[in-house]
Amino acid sequence: MTLQKLKMHSPDLTAANIAKLAELFPNCVTEAKGAKGELKQAIDFDLLRQELASSIVEGPQERYQLNWPGKREALLTANAPIAKTLRPCREESVDFDSTQNLFIEGDNLDALKLLQETYLNKVKLIYIDPPYNTGNDFIYEDDFAEDSESYKLRSNQEDDAGNRMVSNTESKGRFHSDWITMIYARLKLTRNLLMDDGIIFISIDDGEVSNLRKVCDEIFGESNFVADIIWQKRYTRSNNTVDFTTVVEHIICYSKSDRFVVNLLPRTEEADARYANPDSDPRGVWKGASFLNPATPQQRPNLCYPINNPNTKEVANPTTNAWRRSESEFYRLAEENRLYWGVDGRQKVPAIKMYLSEARGLTPINFWSYEYAGNTDQGTTELETLMNGKVFNNPKPVSLLTRILEHSTSDNDIVMDYFSGSGTTAHAVLEFNSKNNRNLRHISVQLPEITDESSVAFSSGYKTIAEISKERIRRAGKKIQQDNADKLDIAKLDIGFRVLKIDTSNMKEVYYTPDAVTQEALPGLVDNIRADRTAEDLLFQVLLDWGVDLALPISRKTLAGKTVFFVDGNALAACFEIGIDEDFVKQLAAHKPLRVVFRDAGFVSDSVKINVEQVFKLLSPATEIKTL
Repeated sequence: MTLQKLKMHSPDLTAANIAKLAELFPNCVTEAKGAKGELKQAIDFDLLRQELASSIVEGPQERYQLNWPGKREALLTANAPIAKTLRPCREESVDFDSTQNLFIEGDNLDALKLLQETYLNKVKLIYIDPPYNTGNDFIYEDDFAEDSESYKLRSNQEDDAGNRMVSNTESKGRFHSDWITMIYARLKLTRNLLMDDGIIFISIDDGEVSNLRKVCDEIFGESNFVADIIWQKRYTRSNNTVDFTTVVEHIICYSKSDRFVVNLLPRTEEADARYANPDSDPRGVWKGASFLNPATPQQRPNLCYPINNPNTKEVANPTTNAWRRSESEFYRLAEENRLYWGVDGRQKVPAIKMYLSEARGLTPINFWSYEYAGNTDQGTTELETLMNGKVFNNPKPVSLLTRILEHSTSDNDIVMDYFSGSGTTAHAVLEFNSKNNRNLRHISVQLPEITDESSVAFSSGYKTIAEISKERIRRAGKKIQQDNADKLDIAKLDIGFRVLKIDTSNMKEVYYTPDAVTQEALPGLVDNIRADRTAEDLLFQVLLDWGVDLALPISRKTLAGKTVFFVDGNALAACFEIGIDEDFVKQLAAHKPLRVVFRDAGFVSDSVKINVEQVFKLLSPATEIKTL
């Protein structure tokens, strides 16, 4: 046993401060040389300045890090605020008032920014299947290659006058930089949404997997790498390929922190068949585990001691391998009859009995065969059958997402996919819930990417990829209900989703730039809300601004002839009508909502607006009041 030495000095506050900054900004942690030339953990102050700046900062410095033309732009893009909102679309939703699932239509970068407050540290699992930067993907404009001239300028290879600054060598950097910029900004925002025990799974091919690993190491921390799963997407070779047929893809997994624990697989008959009971142990069947350590005696001297066979009295000492357990553990195992000395009891080194009754589930492996997790052919067939035609190329199979859900979720967890594509993730969540009596929630985000006019999707009436995704979720939910109609609890299954579309803010520009208003324009700016926005539009912007769950139940009530929205019972009450007087305010205060919001221009007079706070202070003092 090695004794711990006392530090005999005051705390290293610099190291403590670096550790605190590393928790807040893991991407700013780097390596630097100390006074004696040794490598030590350090803070990249240039990146830290960028995290705290509203414009691009300069200050390059030689260091070990991931860098590319556009990195500072990616940081600025991720951190820059946007004046947008989510507008509800009831007509495209299913069970709008009661569902806990969301479908957000719009740019996923905007969506991730809008969800930062509402779902901060609340999402357990994020799966994304981003564009692979191949240049031929059907759904996304995923060729992020810049033209050579733009790249030369941005990478400082050429100045504004066109003078070359380095030798003219062909570099593939220009085919990767924009892709990394795109994924970096999104993953940076992603980390904020994950729970402390949350995890992200990212599908990618060989082309960008190395860059993706580096990006994730920086954003999530190298220590939070969980696995690089190799998924067998195809089971046959293609002789049309020039060199090697690609039959696998990567699924890169990173956790938010070391609190993530993978869900084990159920034990199988094959695994249990390896257990036996040759000595009729009353504790049941067992299998032997080696008492030898992979390490040598020189590597683990603390695990080197003589052991005595109680049957032969023969003493054995470690030779090429140290022992696996400490000396005190050896005597405990011997006393509990957990050591097996062979059929005749004369083995020099015992085996450790591992009982089936104490065995845990099976750990997953990082190779997922097509038998275990499906393949692209299966995914295509599933979607074609459901949608009556091939409306999407190479969708992921439901079984692949099912495996991901099995390994990483518990009941009531939120699952997000912000490259929703055809909607496989949402489909898989619905099936998983129905088969396992779970209540996972899904949030899907999809850009309304225009479908090709020559495609089957377009001719089938799907003008955008988002329309394909929404229709798939609708049909999948109905099919699951029909296939499980005999189950007593199938009616409780949430197959709905709220459609929310990203749009400009509900507020007029004057709301954000009041200093730009002229005296002449004031009469037309009494109301700062855009004329084409509904009360429900305003409600969802309030939910976003207040950080309230966007999937909470919403009800409407009429008080004094005015419509009031109540969110999750009394969690929030909102009335956006005009003509608000004290009688109405008193009736609303009697409901004692935790929060209440009014339209700023909705009060009949300034005196009523001033008295609102006093009315609530008297009738419902705990209520928080805001206007917009």
